[in-house]
Amino acid sequence: MAKIDAFFKLMNEQGASDLHLVAGQAPVLRIRGEMERVKYKTLDNDELKAMLFEIAPEHKVKEFEETGDIDFGYDILGIARYRSNFFMQKYGVAAVFRQIPEQIMTAKQLGLPAVLSKLASLPRGLVLVTGPTGSGKSTTLASIIDVANRTRKDHIITIEDPVEFVHQSKSCIVNHREVGLHTKSFSAALRGALREDPDIILVGEMRDLETISLAIEAASTGHLVFSTLHTSSAAKTVDRIIEVFPADQQNQIRSTLSDGLRAIIAQVLFKRVDKKGRSPALEILIATPAVRNLVREGKTHQIASMIQTGRKYGMQLLDDAIMDMLNKGWISADDAYAKSNDKGKFRPFLKNPPTDFTEA
Repeated sequence: MAKIDAFFKLMNEQGASDLHLVAGQAPVLRIRGEMERVKYKTLDNDELKAMLFEIAPEHKVKEFEETGDIDFGYDILGIARYRSNFFMQKYGVAAVFRQIPEQIMTAKQLGLPAVLSKLASLPRGLVLVTGPTGSGKSTTLASIIDVANRTRKDHIITIEDPVEFVHQSKSCIVNHREVGLHTKSFSAALRGALREDPDIILVGEMRDLETISLAIEAASTGHLVFSTLHTSSAAKTVDRIIEVFPADQQNQIRSTLSDGLRAIIAQVLFKRVDKKGRSPALEILIATPAVRNLVREGKTHQIASMIQTGRKYGMQLLDDAIMDMLNKGWISADDAYAKSNDKGKFRPFLKNPPTDFTEA
């Protein structure tokens, strides 16, 4: 047992999502979204480095010493898997660990709308889960992939940096590929995947033009592709994808994207005030023919209106989902205001409405 495993055991006992270890400071846990310092001695740089290097693969230690930054996955059997990041900072080494549960939760357990599970049965197309870091995108995608793994008879390839949720092959064959370990890059793995007879491809993150282009191409050529972006709404997701491309290619990519797009889920996590835990609020866009036509014609400003009229397809605006949670007494008004897109809707619920400089 590695020395650092004691912190992971504490993390599990406290229900923490993240562990922060920083040279010159005591350990910190993120519990239900808030940082809480552990009653432990200040970590010395050399002691912390030895602790971290004990669990890092040899090639990752070498990479860290060369670059000052690495990512990898670390498993503790029977407890959890951890997405690990080491980095150098002013006072020495530091590390952040995100807990990834061994047990993949269902959409119902996560409090997700039933329409998300239906996305697992799509024959082809592009499905995007978006939101800020730490909003539960990977957890949502894992629940959808698990449905496909249990109900389809297909080949699933995941491409991640690092591998997060590990899916055991059930009715499907599942192959996990880690960037830097099993493949050079997301784009290289995507190019290879098209020759590996996949039915479903999970791309951990669409980081650059080449990866985005290949993902859209794969979705348009008969594959079901899932991926993530750091955007706050369905309309902004479409705009972000289009803007990545040079101006002379944008009309063409609008057409290709409109043909391949199937759904966009924009997600935000909220701390519950009625009980322990956190719950997601989601914006859901289902790419009906009318929605795809808006994408093709560059009328993304009309997507919000299309979502409002598409409730029978399971569509909903993020702010409507937040308002519903607020009315149920699940979340605080301050949190709702802070994470909403249209803050004006939530100002009447605040006891002391702030002067928001972002609205100036």
